[in-house]
Amino acid sequence: MAVQNIIKEAAERKTVLVQRTLRSGQQMSYDGNVVILGDVNPGAHVAATGDVIVMGILRGTVHAGASGDDEAVVIAFRLRPTQLRIAGHIARPPDQDANNPNQPEIARVKDGVVVIEAFPPGGERQTKM
Repeated sequence: MAVQNIIKEAAERKTVLVQRTLRSGQQMSYDGNVVILGDVNPGAHVAATGDVIVMGILRGTVHAGASGDDEAVVIAFRLRPTQLRIAGHIARPPDQDANNPNQPEIARVKDGVVVIEAFPPGGERQTKM
């Protein structure tokens, strides 16, 4: 699915905006998309039936597409989750993280596997109509 389509579909779902950092022990669950203006610290948990977007560092546990939506995505400025789930797919970071990109990343399911890619800058996301 093209990033442009992901953004369009996300806009059609209901979305909650969380304007704070989630600290260890805090949990956030929502039937729709979750946008967090802050970090998700280790020990914090976010679950959404739609997409999860973190405008900060994601170091806790995240579950997008919690109702079984394989098309859900997780986007973060820094994607360093303890555990990342999309629908029924589970991923965790490698033991030694050699790759430390300096740009936002997107996690999604491709061919039954959770993949993490660089989130393309604005101009590359746009498609010709």
